[in-house]
Parts: sequence; C-alpha cells; structure tokens
Amino acid sequence: MQKFTHLKTTLLILSTLILSATASAQMSSFKEGTAIVGFGKSVAVSTHTIPRDAKFNVAFDVASSSDKGELNRKFDSLARFINMHVAAGVKKENIQLALVVHGKATFDLLDNTSYQKKYALDNPNKPLLNALMENNVRVILCGQSAAANEIDASQLIEGVEVELSAMTAHALLQQGGYTVNPF
Repeated sequence: MQKFTHLKTTLLILSTLILSATASAQMSSFKEGTAIVGFGKSVAVSTHTIPRDAKFNVAFDVASSSDKGELNRKFDSLARFINMHVAAGVKKENIQLALVVHGKATFDLLDNTSYQKKYALDNPNKPLLNALMENNVRVILCGQSAAANEIDASQLIEGVEVELSAMTAHALLQQGGYTVNPF
C-alpha cells in the first residue's frame, strides 16, 4: 500500500512540473505589440482569422484600481486589444476604444503631481494612458466618482475626459455604436 502511495505522490509531482513548464512556455510566447510598444503583450492565434475590414467600437469598464505603484492591468487590456488585432491584420483606424473609469480606479488617472501627493511616487499608469490616448482611445472618468473622491479635473492626466457619470458615458457610447467588453 505504501508503494502505491509513493507512486501517486511521484506522479502528482511530475504532473505539476509538466504543467508548470507548459504554462511557463505559453507565457513566454506572449510578445510585445507594434501598435502600442511596451504594453499589451499578446500571442498570435493561427486557428482564427478576423476579416481585414472588421471594425471595432468597444468600451472597457474599469472600477478596480491597481496596487500603489503598479500598472492597472485592466488599462493594459486596451493596449493588448489594439496590439493583438493589429497583429491579426485589422487596420488601426478600424479600432475605436473607450476606457470608462469609476470607483477606486479613479486614482489611477491622477497626474504625477496629484499622484505623488497621495502615494509619494509617479503614476505608473501615465505612460500607458498617454500611449492609449495617442492611439485615439478615449479615457473617460465618471464625474460622480471624481466628486466622491474629491478629485478635480485639473488633477487628471491631460486628455482624460470627465463625464456626468460612468452610466452616462456607457449609454452615450452605446448610442454611438460601441459594445461593452465584458472583462
């Protein structure tokens, strides 16, 4: 019986090692994109093709903040969306994205001066947000969240829009043909 238990333990350890190596190899196949350099790593998927004339109007909703001094991974999703679709052959001008921010993620939109006052360091999200806005991504802050967190528009990264509410932003974007990314 003890021999059988030893065999099960050995098989469990080997399985774990194989799965870890596979996961590591898969993660290493994620590459930096060419549209938004430095952000939004993705992997090519050869089993699916996207029509070259495809058009995307997509809104992303982000309410959770990053840890102090960390990049907000939800913001990076927009860079990944752009990079992977451009790599798949979609024209960059056919990708229109909007980032609707509310809740605790509001602080991730602070300019460096305001972020430094709160966290004593530069906002790590600023380079990514600037790159997104340079690629025609609209960054929209919920005015209700800004007010609740006592944040004035002058404290935000240049280019961030303030809307009446996140709900209003989503309603207007949907009327403009945007879909909402569910994650």
